[in-house]
Formats: sequence, C-alpha cells, structure tokens
Amino acid sequence: MTHELSDELPLTNEGTGDIPDTLPLLPLRDIVIFPFLIVPLFVQREKSQRAIENALPNRRLIVLATQRNPEDEDPTGDDLHRVGTIAAVMRLLKTGDGRVRILVQGLARATLLRVTDEAGYLQAQVQTIPEASVEMTLEVEALIRAVKGLLERIVTLGKQISAEVLAIAASLDDPGRLADLCASNLDAKLSDAQAILEEADPIARLRRVHDLMAREVGILTVQQEISSQAKGEIDRSQREFYLRQQLKAIQQELGEISDAGDEVAAYQEKIAEARLPEPAREEATRQLKRLERLHPDAAEAGLLRTYLDTLLALPWNTFSEDHIDLQHVKAVLDADHYGLEKVKERILEALAVRRLKPDTKGLLLCLVGPPGVGKTSLGRSVAKAIGRKFVHISLGGVHDEAEIRGHRRTYVGAMPGRIILGLQQAGTKNPLMLLDEVDKLGNDFRGDPASALLEVLDPEQNHAFRDNYLGVPFDLSKVMFLLTANVTDTIQPALRDRLEIVRLSGYTQEEKLVIARRHLVPKQLAESGLTGKHLAITESALRMTIARYTREAGVRQLEREIGKMCRKVARRVAEGDSGKVTITAANLSDYLGVPKFKADAILSQDRIGVAAGLAWTSVGGDVMHVEALLLRGKGGLLLTGKLGEVMKESAHAALSYAKSRARELGIEPDVFTQHDLHIHVPEGAIPKDGPSAGITMATAMVSALSRRPVRRTVAMTGEITLRGDVLPVGGIREKILAARRAGIKTVILPAQNQPDVRDIPAELVKGLKFIYVQEVSEVFAAALGKAAKTLPAKGVNK
Repeated sequence: MTHELSDELPLTNEGTGDIPDTLPLLPLRDIVIFPFLIVPLFVQREKSQRAIENALPNRRLIVLATQRNPEDEDPTGDDLHRVGTIAAVMRLLKTGDGRVRILVQGLARATLLRVTDEAGYLQAQVQTIPEASVEMTLEVEALIRAVKGLLERIVTLGKQISAEVLAIAASLDDPGRLADLCASNLDAKLSDAQAILEEADPIARLRRVHDLMAREVGILTVQQEISSQAKGEIDRSQREFYLRQQLKAIQQELGEISDAGDEVAAYQEKIAEARLPEPAREEATRQLKRLERLHPDAAEAGLLRTYLDTLLALPWNTFSEDHIDLQHVKAVLDADHYGLEKVKERILEALAVRRLKPDTKGLLLCLVGPPGVGKTSLGRSVAKAIGRKFVHISLGGVHDEAEIRGHRRTYVGAMPGRIILGLQQAGTKNPLMLLDEVDKLGNDFRGDPASALLEVLDPEQNHAFRDNYLGVPFDLSKVMFLLTANVTDTIQPALRDRLEIVRLSGYTQEEKLVIARRHLVPKQLAESGLTGKHLAITESALRMTIARYTREAGVRQLEREIGKMCRKVARRVAEGDSGKVTITAANLSDYLGVPKFKADAILSQDRIGVAAGLAWTSVGGDVMHVEALLLRGKGGLLLTGKLGEVMKESAHAALSYAKSRARELGIEPDVFTQHDLHIHVPEGAIPKDGPSAGITMATAMVSALSRRPVRRTVAMTGEITLRGDVLPVGGIREKILAARRAGIKTVILPAQNQPDVRDIPAELVKGLKFIYVQEVSEVFAAALGKAAKTLPAKGVNK
C-alpha cells in the first residue's frame, strides 16, 4: 500500500506540546504508522471502536501502537511496543458489516508510559518524542541524495510507488521526514519498521532507511534478472501452454481424460503390465518419478514421456510362434524363387537345426551376390514360411554409429537405433531381421557402424545389447538375422569373420526365361490392369528381351522392360482398343525400341594380338577382348582402356615373362628393343581392374610378339606370376555363363578352379570344353596357332 503526506498538517513539530498526556489507544496488528503520513485503517474490535469514539471529542487525537504478536485478539499494555505514533482521526465511516473505516494522519512519535483499560477501552499515558534539529552538513546532504537515488532506483526496478510520493520525496530536505516517508513505502518487516519508528535521531534513522533501501535494490535486481531469464522461455511456451490447456479442457469435456494426475497412474499400470526385466523396470520407475515432479508442460516432461512410451512399446516378452515345416518352407521358397538351389538348401539346413534345437543361436547368414538376384525377397519368403515378423533395415550409406546404437538422451532429437526401432515396429522379440546392403556401410568421424554391428550380431554378446537411448540391456539373441551384400571386399574383416557367406550367382538365360514366365509377366500384367485377354508375350520375345535389351545378373531390368511392354498395351486398351496384342521377336522393337546391346559373339576369324578373356562384374560375367599391337619404338609398354592398378601390374608381369622366355616362345630378340607394345581393352569408358586378366594379356602379347594368331573359339581367365604360374580366380560360374552366351567352345581355367566347375549344373557346361592349366605355357599351347608368315604392317588385323 502506498501512503501519502497530507497537504495541510493539523499539527507541526513545534505544536506537539499541546497534546494531552493521556489519549485513547488503538492497537495495530500488522502495520507501523509514521508521523506526517495519512493512512486508512479498518477497525473491527469493540474496544478499538470505543477508543475511536472517545477520541473524537478530544481533538480527535489517538495513540497508535503496534502489537508484538499480530494474532493476539485482546492485547494489553505488555503486548504492545513502547513507542507509537500520536495521530489525528481525519475521517470516520461506519460500514454495514459492523466495521469502522477511519483515515488517520500521524503527528508525532510518543513513548507509552502506562496503558490501562479501566474505561472499557485502552488508554495510554504518553510522552511525545520531539524531532531533533539537524545541521545540514555535506555528509547529511550526501546521505539525503543517496536515499533519493535509491528510491528512484527502486521504482525503475519495478516497485509500485506513486508519482506523488516521488514528487514529495524530491522536494524534502528534512532527513527525519524523508526517512519516515521512505520507510512507509518499503513494505519492510514489522520489526524493521518499528526499529525505524523508535529511532529518535533523524540522521541515524535515515542511515537505517538507507541500508534497508540498498538491500531492497539488491533483491529487486536479482528478481529482475530471474524474470528476464524466464521471460524468453515463458514467451515461447505461452502460446503452447494456452493451446494445451484448451486441448485438455476439450478432452475433459469429451471424457477422453479425467484428470492430469491420471497420466502417472496410467504409466504405473503400463509398467506393471509390461513385465519388464529388473533393469528396465527400475529405469522406467526412476524416470516416472522424475516426470511426476515436473510441470506437465515442461520441455523435459515431453522428453520423459517419449522415453517411457518407447521403453514400454518394446516387445520385452512378446514372441511369435515358429511353424517350421520344412516341406512347407521349401514349397514357399520354390514358389517365390526359381533356381538358387544352394541358398535354399542352406536355409533349410539352418531351419532344420532350429526345429530340433529351438534354443540354438540366431541365424547369421550373409547372402552375397549381384543386384536383382533375389537376396532381399528371400528373407521375406523365409519369414512368411515360418510365421515370423519381417523387418527390413537398409544399411546402405549409413555412416553414423548412432544409427545402430542409438543417440544418448542428452542430445536434442535423440532416438533409438535402427535395431530397436525395428523391434518396436515388429512387435515381437524374435522377428526375422534383414540387414540390407551391409557392404555399403560408411565410416567417418561419427564412428564406425560396422563395428557397432558386432555387438548386434555376435551371439556371445547380443543377449545384452545396450542401446544408448534406452540405457538398459535388451536381448537380441532370439532375432534371426539375415544380411545381404553385393561384394565381401568392403565388409569390415571383424564383421565378415562372424558371418557365414552364401554366394548367389547370376541367372542363366533359361532361368531368366522361366522367372519371366512364372513371376514377372503375371506381376506386371496385374500392376498394369491387364489380363491374358489383352496381352501375350511369346517365348521368342522374352528371349530377345533377355539377350538384346538387358545385360545383368539378376532380373530387375528384365522386369522393367516387361513393364514397359505392358504399359504401352495398357494405353491402347484405355483408348478403346480391345483387341489382344501378341508381342513376338519380330515386333518387339515397336514396344522396346532399338536393342540396347549387341549379342556376344566370337570373332569371325583367328587374329593376331586379340585374346578373349572372361571377366566378372557386379552384374554378372562378360567376355572381354584384350588387344595387343606392336609399334616402332624403344621397348615401351603403353596401357589404355581405363585399367586399374592391379590390371596394369598383371600386364607388366606378362611382359616380363615374355621377355624372359622369348626364345622358347619364338619371339625375335630385337623386337623388345625396336618396338613398343600397346595393350588396349575396349570399352575404354568402363573402369576395369583385377588380376584375372593376367593370362589373357600374356596371350595377346605373345600373339603379337610371335605373330601367332589366337584361336577365336577360346576364352580364358587366370592370374599370372613372373614365373609363369597360373593362379585361381573367382566368379567361375558367371564367367562360364558369359562364355556360353558368346558361343565360346573352349574355356581355359586355372587347375585350382576345377572344383568350382563341378558345382555348376551339368546343363550349363554341356558343349563346353575345359582346359585346366598350371603354367602359362599350357595356355599358349591351347590358345595360339602357328606363326604367321609375315608381320602385319599396321595395327591389328580386323
């Protein structure tokens, strides 16, 4: 409450001598009245009202004294402070509720010498305390200015003081009156205010007021800093809080929620029903207690709700029942995938073991093969066959370890890793989880995801996998993991060591034909809204599509080409043409355009310096011709065709071998000093690398140096050493398929690759002659004809 000075004072300091010795006494509960101030008071006690009635005839003078205990309803003289204020009752108003409202003005300090209540109300024998005169020194003037400055500072910090009080304070030069004015507007404690009232010396009183005001400034400054810090957060959340309150009121009206306090009870019920393991239950309970202490709209409360929802949504004790009927599984795999017999056999073996020993460790197969051969769809078929949930997690391009292990909750936007999210999505603790493209994991400053996968996949430690977000162990030992990759070279060695690699080779033309008939054509017809009444694709059209429009190990591009045919027919049907369309090899170009690839074929005749090699790429096998040409020079070696470092080294090794065996190979000695040798591998825009072209380069070189043509029906693959040994290579199945497609009759292979040929179905090797070699001299004997009579003048004989 703000108190103001009266413009016309009924009594001055000099007139205090006219005040009677005995005056009615009005006890005050929680306020101290200072001289010269006008204050409204409400009087309810009967004794106090009688004291006021007796004061009105006696110049309206009354003594105001503050109670020591505000709760005391019937105070006596001992219950009052001994120093009070003589005041004049300026106005009196009786209210309807039995109370009396008065307006009093303080006149002077007074000491209560004796207090009685013989007349039915309190009376006091008083002695006024005169205001001492003050000499205006520099110290006093400085103190007055300091107090006035503090008063202005208090106002700027937000304390409500009226402009009239500030104006009066600015005009006052009396230390005592300034001290009383300031003290009455500080809202000080009763004890501090009473101490100021009892101080008779004006200078000492002003110093005491100065100390209280300085303390008040400090408090207000800290309060303002706290308010400033909180203001930003309040402004940001004010709109959200208002909307949430509206939403809460709407939900309560709809009966969706009964009370905000039910949230904690609901979480407690969920924790009890979830049957969490002990570490998870303790963590959930601990986080719930934190949530209970927070304001519902606090930012941290939202984070805790998200954590609890994630923790409780995980399938801690939910399992899907396995239905391992090997005959049924085999039927499903055969129906969904044609071929791939080795892979299907390995999967059936693993499921047979699981049926006999249900508590066996999780399956850890890694399917490695070119794109489009059915690696991902195999996992989906296995899950369908045994009745497990299927979770597909693509790891291609993942380079942050937190994608596997999750983010710690201290980070903004933290969330669990993909493994935990996959389990939450599946809703069971034992799904079949396919980790796709594991060979394309990244590795940078954010960690190594492949290393994080070790804990996920290792059966010795994944029973207590700890996601950084959850912070509690989760058992992954019941999960059946299936991984896919195109190559194994880029898989981290420690991770590759834990996997059982199962290789998938590319499909043959016959296999692609069957797949197209059984799966691709019906699927694309259905997706295009067509039936057999609208479109028929002949076998010759499918064979030409496979040979001339696709060049892949899988069937993805083949499916796209079939879809292209279907869309063109679908347009005709949509435009009103209801006739049936039959696509044959003759009209195939009308639907697919000009063929994209020429058919692989052997050379028209044997040529000097041109050898056919067998290459293995990510999309299958291919026939690669290596060309060698002699030029006038000083014995240099020129390599073109965008060759990799390994392939270049193979060329140098082949040349060194040819130099060391020149006499045996029928090469003139001066050829190496008078000619340069140029090696080129066509299709120069395509990068090529690997050691398997070693004997092919050596054959082309020796053919050019010795002028002996290479037999056109012979293709070869193998690595060469400086001693002339032929080392084994990979991709034998794909290379044999490429040789068969090109019309090759004889295939030269390293002797150590002979077991690989035995694993290839008999229908694929039928009609091919295999020559297994250990030294490159055997290659030359099988691939080179007799020496030419004349040296070609320029280039390679086309």
